[in-house]
Amino acid sequence: MNKTYDYIIAGGGLAGLTLLYYILEEPTLKNKRILVIDSARKDNNDRTWCFWEKEKEFYEHLVSARWNKLKFESPSLNRIFELEKYEYKLIKSIDYYNFIINKAIDNNVEFKIETIKAIYDIDSLVRVETELGEYNSTYVFNSTNLYTPIMSKKDTLLQHFEGWFIKLDNNHFDKSIGTLMDFTLPQDNGVTFMYVLPTQSDEALVEYTLFSESLLDRDDYAFQLKEYIKEKLFIEKYKIIHKEFGVIPMTKVKFHSNQKKESNIINIGTTGGYTKASTGYTFRSVHKKIKKIANKLIENEKPILTHTFREKMFRWYDLTLLDVLIEKKYSGEKIFTNLFKKNNPEIVLAFLADESTHLDEFRIRNSVPLAPFISSGLKQLLK
Repeated sequence: MNKTYDYIIAGGGLAGLTLLYYILEEPTLKNKRILVIDSARKDNNDRTWCFWEKEKEFYEHLVSARWNKLKFESPSLNRIFELEKYEYKLIKSIDYYNFIINKAIDNNVEFKIETIKAIYDIDSLVRVETELGEYNSTYVFNSTNLYTPIMSKKDTLLQHFEGWFIKLDNNHFDKSIGTLMDFTLPQDNGVTFMYVLPTQSDEALVEYTLFSESLLDRDDYAFQLKEYIKEKLFIEKYKIIHKEFGVIPMTKVKFHSNQKKESNIINIGTTGGYTKASTGYTFRSVHKKIKKIANKLIENEKPILTHTFREKMFRWYDLTLLDVLIEKKYSGEKIFTNLFKKNNPEIVLAFLADESTHLDEFRIRNSVPLAPFISSGLKQLLK
């Protein structure tokens, strides 16, 4: 027998659990029958989210490290800057998962660890098929890869990275300063930089990150991290207490909020196009968009997001920058160096977070070579 719910959340990661949080916070929604399905238990720290924001959101108490000073470094620039409006923050995914899953206890929420085989509309409902059963719902909020569009190499770069949390026997780091980008590495494999985020004076996240068409051999990430820790950070002895590896698509391919106009399958997270095309940042974008979806549910409206003019403008900026990188019209290291050299760094952060003003954007445009960006911008407009 098929069991029917008000909402099914297909995928219990960042986007799915964030939606669950907002539903449970709303008195008119919290008693809905909700099913969360994922192929794996969220019982380990599978990723770390780093982001900047001005405000304090519901997850503020989960922030395990924060920085009000950031460093940008490249062969031609070494700049440490203080943040006045923004704060750079780090959250461990396991803390986020545990907080929301524990909040769901004693509420009308079921969790199932099952692999989803198919999601499709059937009459006025949506059906989710797993290897163990079938479940129906008014809406299915899907963050699985079942409906992720095909991303061709000509339209896509991969952001791929390996990060190590390292522990030292002595106090070595200035934990008040986080290195946002260090481009003083060979750029032979694409846009290449390091993060160094000290969480304590004897502990830090060191992450090797690339934007390129293809992945490296796994041993290459470890080699570069070892070299950087030894030669740049001057650390000989350390213990790796946690490792992370990830791949995030940065693509010009268009994502869809739902499968078709009349469908009640609502794509969220990366599958819904929430990942910022030019940087791969997702955390803040998820919260902004999921909050809008929750508001539509509160108003009893179909939870399909439409894009404002400003959102379309920021999307155009993203596609333009991404096209410049894909076509290798100008190097990523030089682009980011120009941005941080010629602008107040907080304007750069606002621009990368889709929170800049028109005046900010005028300054940003004037800090990079016009020719490659004009040609890429026109190409995106004419598509």
